[in-house]
Order: sequence, then C-alpha cells, then structure tokens
Amino acid sequence: VQLQASGGGLVQAGGSLRLSCAASGSTFSTYAMGWYRQAPGKQRELVAIINSGGSTNYADSVKGRFTVSLDNAKNTVYLQTYRLKPEDTAVYYCKYIHSPYVYWGQGTQVTVSS
Repeated sequence: VQLQASGGGLVQAGGSLRLSCAASGSTFSTYAMGWYRQAPGKQRELVAIINSGGSTNYADSVKGRFTVSLDNAKNTVYLQTYRLKPEDTAVYYCKYIHSPYVYWGQGTQVTVSS
C-alpha cells in the first residue's frame, strides 16, 4: 500500500485547511485510515482516525474543530480542519491500518501563524 498525502500549508490562526491522503496498491476491503502529527521536539500523536465502517476517534485537542472522513471508493481519507491554532503546527502523517499491517505516508507540513 502506498499513501500520498496533500493539502498542507501555511495558514493564519483561525483559518482552515483540508488534508487528503490517497491509498493505492494492494488495498483491503476492511481497514482504518487516520492522521497523526508530530511537532518539533514532540512525539507523534493521534489526531483522528476512521475505519471503513465509519467509526471515528479524535484527540481531545481537536474535537469540535477537525473532521475526519473517508471515501471508500477512492481509498482516500480527508481531514477538514477549522479554527486552527498555532499549537496545531506540525507535520501531519496519514496512516493505513489492516492489522497486522501498518503503512505511513510521507507527511505534509501544516504551519499556523499567530
């Protein structure tokens, strides 16, 4: 499975961005896809995740501001972000899971200026 992420960029605080991550190759019919982020000097953390059945899970820090969605036909996960804060600045990575297999995308930078 190969993952191609896009949509990062520079945005002012209070703005929004939409990240996309498309999976290609030998994908599975049941899977989960999600977004993680890693800020400088910090560990990689979960942002949001969704499975092919539509169940979602969010980090407390983004609940009510970010929405994760999945297009099963396109094997593409989206992260719509709203009311971005400077502390959301990080490299955002997408992840594809079909236990026991895990695949990571290359990351896309999100920078939120104050």
